[in-house]
Amino acid sequence: MTPNSDPTVQPVPASVVRQVDDADTTLHNPKLAVISLGSNLGNRLEALQSAVDALADTPGLKVKSVSPVYETIPWGVDPASQPAYFNAVVLVRTTLPPASLLERGQAVEEALERVRDERWAPRTIDVDIVSYQDVRSDDPRLTLPHPRAHQRAFVLVPWHDVDPGAELPGRGTVTALLDALGREGVTPRPDLELSLPD
Repeated sequence: MTPNSDPTVQPVPASVVRQVDDADTTLHNPKLAVISLGSNLGNRLEALQSAVDALADTPGLKVKSVSPVYETIPWGVDPASQPAYFNAVVLVRTTLPPASLLERGQAVEEALERVRDERWAPRTIDVDIVSYQDVRSDDPRLTLPHPRAHQRAFVLVPWHDVDPGAELPGRGTVTALLDALGREGVTPRPDLELSLPD
């Protein structure tokens, strides 16, 4: 896989490339990670697709599947205070350790002009690691699994689409979590589609 040629996406940091090179002997045993994407500013579908493409261009990472697109109400704020989101979930296989995957996700956000000025503010793109294999971590920089994923239908619904048998470590199956939470505020957009990179 070659580094991303899109000039709008920041190159993979050299430290990450070195870690991938060091992990070449373990490429036969990559880890499964679940990544949630969201956008409610600008061209939302284009932002989601750009994020998928940038992830796919990351050395040591292979996009396995991409969910359908959903339109969702903003979470954690007055829904009338922000535009609606487009959300999707991506399953990836990767030899990157969690911290390097986080670094890459943040680089994608920066390249797509994500502004971090307040919590749950509108954003051009949000790239969240929901889970990484069965890893559990209380590291404040990257808590795994995502500490609020079980409360978010906009994560659980598309995740269920691409992996109906999935389990959120420590919380139970995605099916059971979704049954308890419901699908309110999460609207399918069958007219929109994200392309799975080659």
